[in-house]
Amino acid sequence: MRFQNIALITGAVLLGACGGEKSATDSAALSASTMTTGTTTTTTVDVGTTPPAAGMAAPITGTTHEVKMIGDATGYRFEPAALTVKAGDGIKWVMVSGGPHNVDFSAVTNAAAKAQIDANMTGTKMGVASSPLVMQPNEVIAVSFANVPAGTYEYICTPHAAMNMKATVTVQ
Repeated sequence: MRFQNIALITGAVLLGACGGEKSATDSAALSASTMTTGTTTTTTVDVGTTPPAAGMAAPITGTTHEVKMIGDATGYRFEPAALTVKAGDGIKWVMVSGGPHNVDFSAVTNAAAKAQIDANMTGTKMGVASSPLVMQPNEVIAVSFANVPAGTYEYICTPHAAMNMKATVTVQ
């Protein structure tokens, strides 16, 4: 009986460990307990979820600002290249020309800010805090800056980083 209990608990722990990649809102806690009464042994495995981590998506609650993504004979750029927003504001990046473009905050070193920017980014991202590519004129990338800590954050257009297509957002 003892061997079966140990095997069952070990199996439950291994299954939990092999559950694949965990996200901040998807991790689980695993615990097991064994109780023997007479000739019956009962093993209970409890799988509970941990509370969501910082970085839950927060909607735009303030002003939505517009930044143009441009690639033309004078170069590749974000217009404006520097923008100051308030917490709760959002930015709508509009593809104008010279695509594909994206908005990539992956180099942000403030972990809490990076996680919140990532959570507030919609669409199928290219990576952590890196938006999807937009290909056609007037396509939009929108990001809320709600719950993003105050600070200045640099971002780039990944396909045009070598052409110095970068800008900053300052959150007040």
